[in-house]
Amino acid sequence: METGAIVKKIIQEMVIPEFGIIKQENGEIKRILELTNKRLDDTNRHLIEQSRRIDEINNRIDNLRVELKEEIAKNTQRIDETNKRIDETNKRIDRLYEVIVRREEHVDLKQCCIVLEERLKVIERRLAA
Repeated sequence: METGAIVKKIIQEMVIPEFGIIKQENGEIKRILELTNKRLDDTNRHLIEQSRRIDEINNRIDNLRVELKEEIAKNTQRIDETNKRIDETNKRIDRLYEVIVRREEHVDLKQCCIVLEERLKVIERRLAA
């Protein structure tokens, strides 16, 4: 046999079966790669959907935040108005207290005058006697 024929025969017996195995493994790798790509596509779609939902929730949170700020402002205004009314009521109570104290003083002074008048009458009776 010639060297070329021997080399050809060795290649056919050793290398060509290896090429077949490599082709088969390459096919399996391609199928696995296609499945992996499909799963990645599904995962990407899922992530995009989740991102969209997160954006919607963020918008809802922002809207809620605006509504809460408005309600807080309204409540703050109502509290300020109530505090003003309380201050006015406190002033009126203070004035009422002053009036009540003066009335008490008036009653005390009236009683004091009565006592002094009685003493004066006693003194006048003594002087007249």
